[in-house]
Amino acid sequence: MIETKNLTKAFGKLLAVNNLNITVNSGEIYGFLGPNGAGKTTTIKMLTGLLKPTKGTALIDGIDILKNSIQAKGHIGLIPDSPMVYQKLTGREFLYFVADIFEIQRDSAEKKANEMFEMFSLQDKADVMIENYSHGMRQKIVISAALIHDPSVLIFDEPTVGLDPASAKLVKDLLRVLAEKGKTIFMSTHILEIAERMCDRIGIINQGELIVEGTIQELREKAKDKTANLEELFLELTGGEDTKDLIKFLGY
Repeated sequence: MIETKNLTKAFGKLLAVNNLNITVNSGEIYGFLGPNGAGKTTTIKMLTGLLKPTKGTALIDGIDILKNSIQAKGHIGLIPDSPMVYQKLTGREFLYFVADIFEIQRDSAEKKANEMFEMFSLQDKADVMIENYSHGMRQKIVISAALIHDPSVLIFDEPTVGLDPASAKLVKDLLRVLAEKGKTIFMSTHILEIAERMCDRIGIINQGELIVEGTIQELREKAKDKTANLEELFLELTGGEDTKDLIKFLGY
């Protein structure tokens, strides 16, 4: 469902993403991890057609995101780390606006919107302007907007940011249900505990290059540490040993 072939992005002399080759299958939750500045957000922008690659291709359900942008985007639901919404619309108006973009009939959009309001406990805020929403509520409405056209590929950048514990658990449970229904989940997060518990496979990018990929067990084998958790593997594979030593020194 997601495939990149030598995907590369350079900003002048800075090579943000270098010959990235990944494949994510239907029904799979794929964790895309890396330190700050590793190239995660740049990759997501190329996958969603927001940024033109310097070279290489990105395919969504076999569709080239660059050559057939509109068609490919119809398969994608994007949830960014910072909610992007029209604050002078109500939550309901915003979901209808997104539904109109995807040419969803109003009766279907109304049914789906009501399902989202109920799922995220936003029934009493559906007709309130988004400018009066909390950060967590805005994140919920953005997730609802990403799901309203029933995309086959969901791309999350920090899926639980700004959510209270109950809502974060709801989103995690929802992602697993969607994956079981055959949806493809591409998830970037700094919360390694979430990635370790949720992801079927993990790819770690560092300085623009994919340095390792596989299941948790496969990462342990590559790091030659059969008992390490994802945090320990991540620090070892990305050269974060100094950070790990500091944490131990401070007694955390």
